[in-house]
Amino acid sequence: MFEVYRDLPPEVWQSWPVWLFVWILGACWGSFLNVCIYRIPKELSVIQPGSHCFHCKTPVAPWDNLPVLSWFILRGRCRSCGTPFSIRYAVVEALTATLFLLIWMQHGPAWTVPAYWLMTFGLLLGSGVDLDEFWIPDRVTKGGMILGIPLSALLPALHNAETPLQGLIAGSIGAATGFGILWLVGVIGKAIFRKEAMGFGDVKLMGAIGAFLGWEAVLYTLFIAALLGSVVGIALILLGKNELGGRIPFGPYLSAAAISWLFGGDQLLLWYLQLLRGA
Repeated sequence: MFEVYRDLPPEVWQSWPVWLFVWILGACWGSFLNVCIYRIPKELSVIQPGSHCFHCKTPVAPWDNLPVLSWFILRGRCRSCGTPFSIRYAVVEALTATLFLLIWMQHGPAWTVPAYWLMTFGLLLGSGVDLDEFWIPDRVTKGGMILGIPLSALLPALHNAETPLQGLIAGSIGAATGFGILWLVGVIGKAIFRKEAMGFGDVKLMGAIGAFLGWEAVLYTLFIAALLGSVVGIALILLGKNELGGRIPFGPYLSAAAISWLFGGDQLLLWYLQLLRGA
């Protein structure tokens, strides 16, 4: 697709009609993401039945199922029975749409963009389930590794590689690095503290992140996730809510850090390494 229109000037691709289309596309995927976050932990089909009120079972009409907008039009309530819906539905849709748009603005048009969208969708799905249930679905973690490595061969540009073989090697090394480092942290932590120090879902998630983004992104993600976790933990203590600190799973921090890599994380890592070398 992109090759057919490669001669179009850049301003066509980075124009508000294209941005609007991408945002709407992301919002639609965000709507499906809400379904997945709710149903997957309950082992329900994400296809059937269609969207409906979980209280009165009334199907949601298409005009009441507009991403982001419908929540505000209906004032967060079911049109049929008035049962309130969480604002999180609109937030997830808006967040997904905005991230899709930002990825397009940063990397589009390129075939790597759909791969980044797929990874972002998976990370948001894993984070949503992790926040609710304190575990990450295998379809996100194992699925991410299974998809990320062959995609690295099909799209070597994911790793700034030039050939499919180089991309395959980079994706495999990234997956092994992400999985191996966090697995080792878990083993050492368990030996020291005599209890589980790292959930195995986080270990597999880092493997998936490494498969898509490479070993450099693994190092960056671990550092930024630990930093985010420290900041949030300190903030909770200062707010007198330190009892919540141990209940916040690590998966969302890893996901947020990995997504931030797409927006200049490699340059930040390079700057930090040069700073260490200079010191």
